[in-house]
Amino acid sequence: MFHTLEDEVAVSPQITASDVAEAARQGYKTIVSNRPDGEEPGQPDAAAIAAAAEAAGLRFVHVPIGREGPSPLDVEAMAAAIDASGKTLAYCRSGMRSATLWALARARQGQEADTLIARARDAGYDLSGLRGHLS
Repeated sequence: MFHTLEDEVAVSPQITASDVAEAARQGYKTIVSNRPDGEEPGQPDAAAIAAAAEAAGLRFVHVPIGREGPSPLDVEAMAAAIDASGKTLAYCRSGMRSATLWALARARQGQEADTLIARARDAGYDLSGLRGHLS
């Protein structure tokens, strides 16, 4: 369920409280939510995941990305979250927004577009359409 993008970062579709416990067992230190609350009926809200993360001793960061896509501030917040405290799991509805934010954050730090696209592809996400934004 967790798709590894690099040693310390993975992404996932929507998680539940039991997934938070599994993330803690796998050594994750931070959970990042890239999903806005109320995006679809029945999804766990950020507060529920934050409470589960706190109970498991994990840091929780909410950087919700809606239909308008990520802003430069969202990319900065994601970079700060994934660089702050070790192994990080980011999630959204499918994992695509989280993978996109990861790639944009890493590109700003100087990583090559081809490498980022390949890592995302290996994890099951096609970011080839972002090539122009990753250079």
